[in-house]
Amino acid sequence: MAAVLPSLVLAPLCLLWAGAEVPVQPGFNAEKSAGTWHVAAVISNCSVFLKTKDGMKSSIVTISFTPEGDLAMKLVWPLLDRCQKFELLLQQSGQAGHYMGTSAQEKRDLHVVETDYSHYTIVHELHESGQKPSTVLQLLTREQDTSPQLLQKFKELIPTVGLTKDMLAILPKSGECQEGVGWH
Repeated sequence: MAAVLPSLVLAPLCLLWAGAEVPVQPGFNAEKSAGTWHVAAVISNCSVFLKTKDGMKSSIVTISFTPEGDLAMKLVWPLLDRCQKFELLLQQSGQAGHYMGTSAQEKRDLHVVETDYSHYTIVHELHESGQKPSTVLQLLTREQDTSPQLLQKFKELIPTVGLTKDMLAILPKSGECQEGVGWH
Protein backbone atom coordinates (compact mmCIF):
# COMPACT_ATOMS: atom_id res chain seq x y z
CA MET A 1 0.00 0.00 0.00
CA ALA A 2 2.89 2.37 0.68
CA ALA A 3 3.77 2.28 -3.02
CA VAL A 4 0.23 3.28 -3.96
CA LEU A 5 0.00 6.33 -1.67
CA PRO A 6 2.25 8.57 -3.78
CA SER A 7 0.11 7.88 -6.82
CA LEU A 8 -2.97 8.86 -4.88
CA VAL A 9 -1.51 12.14 -3.82
CA LEU A 10 0.23 12.80 -7.07
CA ALA A 11 -2.58 11.71 -9.21
CA PRO A 12 -3.65 15.25 -9.50
CA LEU A 13 -5.79 15.67 -12.48
CA CYS A 14 -5.81 12.41 -14.35
CA LEU A 15 -8.26 13.80 -16.86
CA LEU A 16 -9.15 11.04 -19.25
CA TRP A 17 -11.22 12.78 -21.82
CA ALA A 18 -12.14 10.69 -24.81
CA GLY A 19 -9.30 11.48 -27.17
CA ALA A 20 -8.96 15.04 -25.90
CA GLU A 21 -5.85 16.45 -24.33
CA VAL A 22 -5.83 17.31 -20.67
CA PRO A 23 -5.76 21.07 -20.25
CA VAL A 24 -2.79 22.76 -18.63
CA GLN A 25 -2.82 26.09 -16.78
CA PRO A 26 -2.17 28.75 -19.45
CA GLY A 27 1.17 30.47 -18.84
CA PHE A 28 2.03 28.08 -16.01
CA ASN A 29 4.76 29.56 -13.77
CA ALA A 30 6.69 26.83 -11.95
CA GLU A 31 8.42 29.26 -9.60
CA LYS A 32 5.08 30.58 -8.29
CA SER A 33 3.75 27.07 -7.67
CA ALA A 34 6.73 25.91 -5.61
CA GLY A 35 6.33 25.54 -1.87
CA THR A 36 4.08 23.79 0.61
CA TRP A 37 0.58 22.61 -0.26
CA HIS A 38 -2.09 20.63 1.60
CA VAL A 39 -4.04 17.86 -0.14
CA ALA A 40 -7.61 19.02 0.56
CA ALA A 41 -9.60 16.73 -1.74
CA VAL A 42 -8.91 13.76 -3.98
CA ILE A 43 -11.04 11.83 -6.42
CA SER A 44 -9.83 8.66 -8.11
CA ASN A 45 -10.96 5.39 -9.59
CA CYS A 46 -7.94 3.57 -8.09
CA SER A 47 -9.24 0.50 -6.25
CA VAL A 48 -6.84 0.92 -3.31
CA PHE A 49 -7.85 4.57 -2.91
CA LEU A 50 -11.55 3.67 -2.99
CA LYS A 51 -11.04 1.13 -0.18
CA THR A 52 -9.09 3.51 2.06
CA LYS A 53 -10.43 6.99 1.25
CA ASP A 54 -12.81 7.22 4.22
CA GLY A 55 -9.92 6.95 6.70
CA MET A 56 -7.58 9.37 4.95
CA LYS A 57 -6.48 12.75 6.33
CA SER A 58 -4.98 15.77 4.67
CA SER A 59 -1.32 15.37 3.79
CA ILE A 60 1.42 17.86 3.02
CA VAL A 61 3.10 18.15 -0.38
CA THR A 62 6.23 20.21 -0.95
CA ILE A 63 6.75 21.13 -4.58
CA SER A 64 10.06 22.25 -6.04
CA PHE A 65 11.68 22.29 -9.45
CA THR A 66 15.12 21.23 -10.59
CA PRO A 67 17.33 23.59 -12.64
CA GLU A 68 16.27 21.54 -15.68
CA GLY A 69 12.60 22.30 -14.99
CA ASP A 70 11.64 18.85 -13.67
CA LEU A 71 9.03 18.58 -10.92
CA ALA A 72 10.14 17.29 -7.51
CA MET A 73 7.41 16.41 -5.02
CA LYS A 74 7.83 15.40 -1.39
CA LEU A 75 4.74 14.08 0.32
CA VAL A 76 4.17 13.42 3.99
CA TRP A 77 1.14 11.19 4.51
CA PRO A 78 -0.38 10.49 7.96
CA LEU A 79 -0.84 6.76 8.48
CA LEU A 80 -2.32 5.09 11.55
CA ASP A 81 0.86 4.95 13.61
CA ARG A 82 3.39 7.11 11.77
CA CYS A 83 4.05 9.67 9.07
CA GLN A 84 5.15 8.17 5.77
CA LYS A 85 7.36 10.24 3.48
CA PHE A 86 7.38 9.80 -0.30
CA GLU A 87 9.43 11.52 -2.97
CA LEU A 88 8.76 11.70 -6.68
CA LEU A 89 10.60 13.28 -9.59
CA LEU A 90 8.77 13.86 -12.88
CA GLN A 91 10.36 15.18 -16.06
CA GLN A 92 9.03 18.24 -17.84
CA SER A 93 7.30 17.16 -21.03
CA GLY A 94 8.18 20.24 -23.05
CA GLN A 95 4.96 22.02 -22.11
CA ALA A 96 4.99 24.07 -18.90
CA GLY A 97 2.69 22.41 -16.34
CA HIS A 98 2.87 18.94 -17.93
CA TYR A 99 5.19 16.35 -16.37
CA MET A 100 5.86 12.68 -17.02
CA GLY A 101 7.59 9.87 -15.22
CA THR A 102 8.35 6.35 -16.35
CA SER A 103 9.96 3.46 -14.53
CA ALA A 104 10.00 -0.29 -15.02
CA GLN A 105 6.89 -0.59 -12.82
CA GLU A 106 4.80 2.44 -13.73
CA LYS A 107 4.06 5.44 -15.89
CA ARG A 108 2.72 8.81 -14.69
CA ASP A 109 1.31 11.67 -16.70
CA LEU A 110 0.64 14.77 -14.58
CA HIS A 111 -1.00 18.06 -15.60
CA VAL A 112 -1.44 21.22 -13.57
CA VAL A 113 -4.97 21.96 -14.74
CA GLU A 114 -5.64 25.17 -12.86
CA THR A 115 -3.96 27.31 -10.20
CA ASP A 116 -3.99 30.80 -8.76
CA TYR A 117 -0.60 30.02 -7.12
CA SER A 118 -1.49 31.60 -3.78
CA HIS A 119 -4.58 29.62 -2.71
CA TYR A 120 -5.16 26.48 -4.80
CA THR A 121 -3.91 24.14 -7.50
CA ILE A 122 -5.89 21.43 -9.25
CA VAL A 123 -3.76 18.58 -10.55
CA HIS A 124 -4.67 15.66 -12.80
CA GLU A 125 -2.65 12.46 -13.07
CA LEU A 126 -2.97 9.35 -15.14
CA HIS A 127 -1.15 6.52 -13.41
CA GLU A 128 -0.45 3.21 -15.13
CA SER A 129 1.11 0.29 -13.32
CA GLY A 130 0.59 -3.46 -13.56
CA GLN A 131 -3.08 -2.92 -12.87
CA LYS A 132 -5.79 -1.02 -14.68
CA PRO A 133 -4.83 2.62 -15.35
CA SER A 134 -6.18 5.03 -12.76
CA THR A 135 -7.21 8.64 -12.95
CA VAL A 136 -6.65 11.04 -10.09
CA LEU A 137 -7.75 14.62 -9.62
CA GLN A 138 -6.48 16.52 -6.57
CA LEU A 139 -7.21 19.83 -4.96
CA LEU A 140 -4.11 21.27 -3.31
CA THR A 141 -4.40 24.33 -1.07
CA ARG A 142 -1.85 26.57 0.60
CA GLU A 143 -3.83 26.51 3.89
CA GLN A 144 -5.62 23.54 5.43
CA ASP A 145 -8.93 25.37 5.42
CA THR A 146 -10.73 25.16 2.08
CA SER A 147 -13.54 27.49 1.09
CA PRO A 148 -16.90 26.06 0.00
CA GLN A 149 -16.49 27.93 -3.30
CA LEU A 150 -13.18 26.23 -4.00
CA LEU A 151 -14.59 22.80 -3.18
CA GLN A 152 -17.51 23.53 -5.50
CA LYS A 153 -15.12 24.49 -8.32
CA PHE A 154 -13.27 21.19 -7.77
CA LYS A 155 -16.51 19.17 -7.70
CA GLU A 156 -17.60 20.70 -11.01
CA LEU A 157 -14.56 19.11 -12.68
CA ILE A 158 -15.49 15.58 -11.55
CA PRO A 159 -17.73 14.64 -14.49
CA THR A 160 -15.22 16.08 -16.98
CA VAL A 161 -12.62 13.49 -15.93
CA GLY A 162 -14.97 10.52 -16.15
CA LEU A 163 -15.27 10.02 -12.38
CA THR A 164 -18.28 10.07 -10.07
CA LYS A 165 -18.85 11.89 -6.78
CA ASP A 166 -18.91 8.63 -4.79
CA MET A 167 -15.16 8.38 -5.58
CA LEU A 168 -14.47 11.73 -3.86
CA ALA A 169 -12.67 12.17 -0.55
CA ILE A 170 -12.67 15.58 1.10
CA LEU A 171 -9.79 15.12 3.49
CA PRO A 172 -10.16 16.38 7.05
CA LYS A 173 -7.55 18.73 8.46
CA SER A 174 -4.72 17.08 10.30
CA GLY A 175 -2.18 18.47 12.71
CA GLU A 176 -0.22 15.28 12.17
CA CYS A 177 2.91 14.91 10.10
CA GLN A 178 4.16 18.46 10.25
CA GLU A 179 7.61 18.72 8.71
CA GLY A 180 10.14 16.56 10.50
CA VAL A 181 7.76 15.17 13.14
CA GLY A 182 7.38 11.39 13.11
CA TRP A 183 8.72 10.92 9.58
CA HIS A 184 9.70 7.45 8.37
